[in-house]
Amino acid sequence: MTNLNLKHLLTLALILLTIATKGTTCTSSTTRVKGIYWLENPIFPPSSIDTKLFTHIFYAFVIPNNLTYKLEEPNGSTTIAKSLTIFTNTFKTKNPPIKTLLSIGGAGSNSTLFSFIASNPTARATFINSTIEVARTFGFDGIDFDWEFPQTTNEMNNLGELFFQWRNAISAESVTTSRPPILLTAAVYFAAEFFLSGEPRAYPVQSINDNLDWVNVMSYDLHGSFNNKTGAPAGMFDPKTNISVVSGLFSWIRSGAMPEKLVMGMPLYAKTWTLQDPNLHGIGDPSVGSGPGMDGAMAYFQVLDFNKQPGAKVVHDVNTGSVYSYNGNTWIGYDDPFTVSIKTGFAQAINLRGYFFWVAGLDTSDWKISSQASKAWKLV
Repeated sequence: MTNLNLKHLLTLALILLTIATKGTTCTSSTTRVKGIYWLENPIFPPSSIDTKLFTHIFYAFVIPNNLTYKLEEPNGSTTIAKSLTIFTNTFKTKNPPIKTLLSIGGAGSNSTLFSFIASNPTARATFINSTIEVARTFGFDGIDFDWEFPQTTNEMNNLGELFFQWRNAISAESVTTSRPPILLTAAVYFAAEFFLSGEPRAYPVQSINDNLDWVNVMSYDLHGSFNNKTGAPAGMFDPKTNISVVSGLFSWIRSGAMPEKLVMGMPLYAKTWTLQDPNLHGIGDPSVGSGPGMDGAMAYFQVLDFNKQPGAKVVHDVNTGSVYSYNGNTWIGYDDPFTVSIKTGFAQAINLRGYFFWVAGLDTSDWKISSQASKAWKLV
């Protein structure tokens, strides 16, 4: 009965949202995105990725040198150079073809360094030229920039200028080499504006529309053990706040971002909590910190093992469009094939460019979530 109610609720929401965004269409010539990020991992090499399920695969991550502003690289003898070569070679002969993008930065990168590069013309030019050179040298189809996160309005303005200069350099390189221009994308916050902490600031949406092929909207990590209560880590809705997938994506569209420039992110991992009281196990109930897993997170395949334990309960929550499990004082919030199929349907209904997953290796061995998303999203 819960699943049926959830389907009815979300179907109604899709209809209303589609009407609200009528006229924002994604043209048939736009390349759709079924993406996934891959972190360097000897246990899960790039050859383990089922390429039938994806159109674009992101290598995460490389970073610039804090003195030269060039990517840390890059000659044939280094470990990273060998990793980049193996990565791109793995996907060059796949059928259907798979695009590869070199992702720069990541959550653990130096935000202060990115701030300087974006603001300083000399450092910026050096950085941009290095990214293009490395991408071409190792056979990548594009570059992805993950600055987490610009902290001020001035940094956001500088990010817009960085995108502008980057696009100009890519276009110039394409003309000089007579090769198709490489892709330029960026990973961004779940909403177009930062309103939860720090200085209120907004992304340079016009520069994104003009200069990027698309942005990967990180529509996850909305709740975690940093909260003192349970929450849907990637819930479609939140009846009490605007911290949700739908609110975030529509903040991007309201800000002027073209829907075909937006790619919705989904997690292949769960967030875990330790309940304060095992008898209070709903969304929003008090917790005393993170639960099992590394830093309060576990892979989806680990969640399925948890769900098999005696006493474990699985709940699809109507109000948030999410799923959670609990057993004793352990509480886990996550996405499953059902919620993912609803999300991908929603993304396509409002004409987004596609979706991506963070991160390869956390799905089941038979790719339960990724397969469902690929089936739910119809490429045209």
